[in-house]
Amino acid sequence: MAALDPVAYLRSTPPFGALPPPLFEHAAAALEVGFYPAGTRLAHVGGEPLRHLYVIRKGAVRLERDGQVLQVLEEGEIFGYTSLITRRATLDVLVDEDLLAYRVPGEAFEALLVDAQFASHFAVGLAERLKSSLEHSAVATFRADLSLPVGRLVRRAPLWIGAEASVGDAARLMRAERVSSLLVRGEPPGIVTDHDFRNRVLAEGRGPETPIAEILSRPLRTAREGAPLHEAWAVLLEAGVHHLPLERGGEIVGVVTSGELLRESAHGPVAVLRGVERLASRDSLPGYARKVTEMASALLAGGLDAAAIAGFVARLNDALVGRILRFAEADLGEPPAPYAWLALGSEGRMEQTLLTDQDNALVFGDDGAGRRAYFEVLAERVNADLELAGFPRCPGGFMARRWHGPLSEWRDRFEGWLDQPAPQALLEAAIFLDWRRVAGRLDPSPLEAVLAGAAQRPVFLRFLAKAALGFKPPPSLLLRLRGEASTVDLKLQALSPIVGLARCYGLEARPGARSTLERLDAAREAGALPEDVQAAAAEAFRFLVGLRLRLQLRAVAEGRPPVDAVAMSALSAIERSRLKDSLRAVKALQERAEFHFKVAF
Repeated sequence: MAALDPVAYLRSTPPFGALPPPLFEHAAAALEVGFYPAGTRLAHVGGEPLRHLYVIRKGAVRLERDGQVLQVLEEGEIFGYTSLITRRATLDVLVDEDLLAYRVPGEAFEALLVDAQFASHFAVGLAERLKSSLEHSAVATFRADLSLPVGRLVRRAPLWIGAEASVGDAARLMRAERVSSLLVRGEPPGIVTDHDFRNRVLAEGRGPETPIAEILSRPLRTAREGAPLHEAWAVLLEAGVHHLPLERGGEIVGVVTSGELLRESAHGPVAVLRGVERLASRDSLPGYARKVTEMASALLAGGLDAAAIAGFVARLNDALVGRILRFAEADLGEPPAPYAWLALGSEGRMEQTLLTDQDNALVFGDDGAGRRAYFEVLAERVNADLELAGFPRCPGGFMARRWHGPLSEWRDRFEGWLDQPAPQALLEAAIFLDWRRVAGRLDPSPLEAVLAGAAQRPVFLRFLAKAALGFKPPPSLLLRLRGEASTVDLKLQALSPIVGLARCYGLEARPGARSTLERLDAAREAGALPEDVQAAAAEAFRFLVGLRLRLQLRAVAEGRPPVDAVAMSALSAIERSRLKDSLRAVKALQERAEFHFKVAF
């Protein structure tokens, strides 16, 4: 940025770069250069409002009210618009470090407000600013591929067959038409595929006279014809199918296959899923982490929201766990009781982007309590295989090799956490209350029933909230461009406070919600969080997840291990500005939660 002249610098600063040429030229012609030594007071509350819009080129400005520092603004950030719009001085504005700023006079600024996009940048609230920054922060190299409608892949109208037809009839029609699936008429309609012939007919010793009605799948999992490709990926992965009927106005207009979606992106989730499904043995597990990293990088470059990428990663990890469990069962034999493999922590919330430490547990039916040794070996095998695939061991030991047991034991453990919220119990609860079943036939709903009673445990929620409030964003004065000394831990100081408090609100308002965004939505719908606080926290979460993923991918590409601590000086001006906005949203959420849960320090 040092080589840019004032006009070029202005063009590189949002929202000026998006102005139509005539309006930008008007702003550039009016541009002034101002220098103010440290200690200068540019405005004070109740005094004369600022008469210019300031774009900081070098130095720093401190915004205060009643002696309390609200923000510290630095290179690339803008101030003065509140005074220009309201014509009042509502904050003290002090130069903290010698300030070089480019100024746009008030009259010229008002002339620029005729552009709706420019005006909205200054009129919208914190949540909208963060959302806007998300939409413009990713490189759009692959955006067109990801946003194209899935319906463009349809090559022909769908083929139908009656439910009274036989497997032989269906197979002959599919061979003649060179398709791998048929839709089956009925209420509701169904689908039969070549996979069904292999798994439900040949593998079970059935013959060609078998009625289609006995092997079809219904109801149909469908997607909109106009849905973008990444939505179609999500439906396929969630449903665990290979054929996706597309509908328009309630009518099926075509079917796309996982192979057709696979050809649209070599690094998309369908490609990784196909690789998981083809794993032949444990020897094939190394390399999985690299494929997930490549996929995340391609999707982020394509403009996909980091939260959506995390959803894809979770579904792929689920498929991997299922495959690993099948390897284990093939060696150990049929399990003596049904079981459920649980993902915990960020994986349980479906918020893991790159592969991080394992957090998992194993629950089995009480009728298997006498065969505990089987499940101990199963847990050891799966944890070892996940490590082989690229999931490091959990330093805290929250893994199935240690955390396994019958369902009744788990139910008692959950009840104990809620009834006696001691420090260790709160630590464990923060991990285990984000559980999600990813494999196995055991129904763990009794654990869900325990969580449903959390709303009636205000003491537990208060202590859980107090633990979450222990994660503090750094003070504004420390968020400065002072090299490596000024750093933010994106996980501990920014994401963890949102995740922890959302967990408390979710347990109170909607115990079945698992993801952070779902929990924040539930709190707003229940009236526990004001809409502006919820919206700002949600957009801050999205921005922080995206920023963290971008920085981690950059580190991997440069051969460095990904870390969560980032120096403010390593960020672009817009990233610094939005990070500060996000931390303000975190503080607002914490202040609200401290009051709501009646936390005392």
